[in-house]
Amino acid sequence: MAFLSLSTLPVRSGLAGLKRLQRIAQAALVALSCAFLPPALAQAPHEPARGTAERKLILDAVRPLAEARLGTPVEFVVSWMRSADNWAFVSLAPQRPGGAAIDLRQTVFASEAEYMDGAQTYALLRYQFDRWNIIDFAVGPTDVFWQGDPLYRQVPAGLTPY
Repeated sequence: MAFLSLSTLPVRSGLAGLKRLQRIAQAALVALSCAFLPPALAQAPHEPARGTAERKLILDAVRPLAEARLGTPVEFVVSWMRSADNWAFVSLAPQRPGGAAIDLRQTVFASEAEYMDGAQTYALLRYQFDRWNIIDFAVGPTDVFWQGDPLYRQVPAGLTPY
């Protein structure tokens, strides 16, 4: 087996040879440094602050779903909201404007109301196509429905409450 040695490489003398050697050294340095770069850091989950565009857009994405099931109009008390890496998860307490409770017996959930844990609404959203889109949701679940669901293995750690 033959080995490559410097003596077998064509040697250029003078300034041209020096510039070529400098370019090879620079390329080797860039390649070597890229090999040791840390992976891109994921965004840590954060709660979008009140009054921010992000918070408003997330709530406005959930509103049609809530109003279709609970009737109009609906406003939310945010119990949990986290966003990271184009994912968001919310736990919301829907109410009527001014704070009036929503009577589930007057909604599409009338026949299930006694088996529900109120109107608490949960939604998993993904920011795609220039808007927040609902990927999964539940209204009034009596358990932590996302635990064990393979879908939730894709979301950033800390996005959901548990």
